[in-house]
Amino acid sequence: MLICLTANHRNASFDLLEKLSVGAPTVAKSLIEGSDFVQGAVVLATCNRFEAYLDIEEPLTAGCSLAVEEAAERFGAASGTDVAELRDSLTVLSGDLVAEHLFSVSSGLESVVVGEDEIAGQVRRALTTARLEGTTSSDLERLFQRAARTSRGVKTKTGLGAAGRSLARLAFDLAESRITDWARTRVLLVGTGQYARVTLANLRERGVVDISVYSPSGRAQVFAAKQGIVPVAADADALVEAIAASDVVITCSSSEQPVLLPAHVTAASAVPGAVARRLVIDLGLPRNVDTGVASVPGNEVLDLETISIHAPLDELGAESDARALVDQAAAEYRAGKAEATVTPGIVALRSHMFDVLDAEIERARGRGDSEQTERALRHLVGVLLHTPSVRARELAREGRSDEVFAALETLFGLDGAAASAAGAAAAAAVEASDAEASTDAVSLDDFRRSAR
Repeated sequence: MLICLTANHRNASFDLLEKLSVGAPTVAKSLIEGSDFVQGAVVLATCNRFEAYLDIEEPLTAGCSLAVEEAAERFGAASGTDVAELRDSLTVLSGDLVAEHLFSVSSGLESVVVGEDEIAGQVRRALTTARLEGTTSSDLERLFQRAARTSRGVKTKTGLGAAGRSLARLAFDLAESRITDWARTRVLLVGTGQYARVTLANLRERGVVDISVYSPSGRAQVFAAKQGIVPVAADADALVEAIAASDVVITCSSSEQPVLLPAHVTAASAVPGAVARRLVIDLGLPRNVDTGVASVPGNEVLDLETISIHAPLDELGAESDARALVDQAAAEYRAGKAEATVTPGIVALRSHMFDVLDAEIERARGRGDSEQTERALRHLVGVLLHTPSVRARELAREGRSDEVFAALETLFGLDGAAASAAGAAAAAAVEASDAEASTDAVSLDDFRRSAR
């Protein structure tokens, strides 16, 4: 059974998301190793969401509820978050809602900036990390691979991502009122990762040419050489000098501690010839800019929380087309899961028929019949099996798998060793799928109560 625990910009504060992004992503491996129920986990942590996709084996009635509670406690402990606060902010999705949600997330439909470019890559990297750590499962693999195909379809078939949307682009749109001429603006970029490259591309689109880069991890030289910008030495004095000379400072580092402190901007203001007013754009999560920077005269801070408040309205046509594609992909995923439940029954039927065939062929050989007769008999059985096999899958897609197993038992007596175990497992899976499909998104407390 697949479960998603989600805290995002719609149901959680940025302070909570910041805490979760620091410690919680490392919990997946220990969660699986220490749990009796969790057999797979993929954690997605971005600047506006924290999500854990769990594959739960449920041998007990309350197994799922226990696994979810255990996961919440571990995530809370790892991030230094009060578990009660985390429970209030976490939404639990189960069954078909998990696929619908992930497909929407990976397509950019659940982002602060609807249709943003970066999220699809972040979803792929979350799966890659799970693979490297050995925490993924076959069901999670299928789910995330289908999500990747869905996001590619949305990107190529709709206009949702045509503008190359991103939080960086939105931040620069909001900064337009403070900046009169981008071409004459001096920018200091803090960070050298993927998001720094996206930010740099957005700056160049606006005509910015005077760009320097600082890296708290010392990667500025290599990044600057590749990107054709000016590196800043990895020491405090060089950082202060660079801040003093910059009209705009943009932070997008993966550092878990603030990179820009009040002491830095205060010292920068004392440098001869320093700019009088400076815009600081903090795109980091956890935040790269200490909250005290905004109180230093001459420095205005634009952070993710402020940016999210001003997220623009979506282009309704593009979003509607994208959601239709996501709904279609989710429906196909559900149908594929349902179809898989009757596979044991189809295998049992084929095994039964070919056992009968093998017995008949032995008798034919005893009569001296030719190999041509054997080939004809095998072909005949294959033809006879084709229609019921196709029909069984069609019925499964319609939610009628139980009828398939009832027919196999009634017509062929396949309720013994050949099919009973597989049939019972598949029937249970169908019941679970039906129950899951009727489950709405609920809070963690509601989910716990419903499972009692």
